[in-house]
Amino acid sequence: MVFSSPVFLFLFLPMTLLCYALASIRRDVRLRNAVLLIASIVFYGYGGFGYLGLFFVSIFVNWKIGLILSESEGRRRRLVFWAGIAWNLGILIVFKYLNLLGETFASLGGFLLRREIESLIPQIVLPIGISFFTFQIMSYLIDVYWNRVPCQKSLSRLALYIMLFPQLIAGPIVRYIDVETEIGKRESRLDDVYEGVFRFMCGFAKKILLANAMGKGADLAFGQKPGMGMIYAWTGIFCYSLQIYLDFWAYSDMAIGLGRIFGFHFPENFNHPYLSKSVAEFWRRWHISLSSWFRDYVYIPLGGSRCSTAKNCRNYLIVFALTGIWHGASWNFLFWGLYFACFLIVERLGFRKILERLPAILRHLYTLIVVGVGWVFFRAETCSQAIGFLREMCSMKWMGSLDRELAELMAGPKFILLSVISILCCTPFFSGLRSWLERRHLGMVADLGITVVFFLSVCEMMASGYNPFIYFRF
Repeated sequence: MVFSSPVFLFLFLPMTLLCYALASIRRDVRLRNAVLLIASIVFYGYGGFGYLGLFFVSIFVNWKIGLILSESEGRRRRLVFWAGIAWNLGILIVFKYLNLLGETFASLGGFLLRREIESLIPQIVLPIGISFFTFQIMSYLIDVYWNRVPCQKSLSRLALYIMLFPQLIAGPIVRYIDVETEIGKRESRLDDVYEGVFRFMCGFAKKILLANAMGKGADLAFGQKPGMGMIYAWTGIFCYSLQIYLDFWAYSDMAIGLGRIFGFHFPENFNHPYLSKSVAEFWRRWHISLSSWFRDYVYIPLGGSRCSTAKNCRNYLIVFALTGIWHGASWNFLFWGLYFACFLIVERLGFRKILERLPAILRHLYTLIVVGVGWVFFRAETCSQAIGFLREMCSMKWMGSLDRELAELMAGPKFILLSVISILCCTPFFSGLRSWLERRHLGMVADLGITVVFFLSVCEMMASGYNPFIYFRF
């Protein structure tokens, strides 16, 4: 089930809100938690209940490991902890990376062994959101092991933390320490509900009206045969850069908004990353919950920046190789991660000082170009397709042969208008406009405006059909 679907908007969400409101009458958090847990099970199982059993078993195993960690010391505690990490990584490897490993070994095995190896590797369907909920439960185990949080003795409360439907499938990656108190005690105040509804409507509009429109341009550009020319290739990556940001930011907004409605305060996931003036700054602003996860649980334990330059460069390579592979089981994601690691290393080795002497506009342009080129590896289906698209971006032919549909789309006034609005969304323009209106006691204008935009988004959703989010496949 996706947020941007009629079944969620007109059936699941109203029923969940009604049941939650009725449960709130008794002011018993256990009853409200039960409503959210049941709703989350239905939400995840809507597309098929096949993997719910795996989900429940994993939650139970991690719950027991947390209990054992709280009661153990010394060597036994370390063994139990690493057994828990191995369990979670094992599930992730089997369901997400086994096919990639099988294909790789098959290609290395030569023609005679290819068929035999491929026949031994089952084609496994990837459970939705497996990367997100695996990292959430691992952060819980690590924090319990490091004595940052007490273990959760209630199985149902730990299950709610993992399965809470607003952030279950595509984040943000919520750490247990961020919601520990609210799982046991919370109040849904009127201002929280108001802010949550506003945030949800903003995210919904960004997804339906902007991200989908940019995605159409990106899909057409990446679907072109060789020879489209440099202008259209760069326009295609411009579209994808906006699409992936608006799409993922929209989901995060909707998740954070839904969390606020139910009394939870999830961490922010984006901070205008396309305003960054270096690659390092970009990664401090982009997918904050993931980058901070790798920082706290991988980068810093490896030594972070408080070590020799050589080890610091090694740490960047490890972290961003893992970041790339986390996103998808294909070699182009690994190259995407290593690509960014190389730029971070270059900045670390002295290029950052050169950047600081340049005008802000040049630093900003440098970052946008580096990030845009990186998105080619992220969007392409294969490494060869990525290389072919990069070749088009560097082509001396400004405008080559082009599909008529793509040319008409990019030249159309609707696409140009939506592109301008999308660019404004990459800045604090709209949040600043809302603050300006509220300071002049005109907050109702912003409320009316987003309500109208939300209504238009619903109409567009009904006309366009299925609207999946990019990060659902991770």
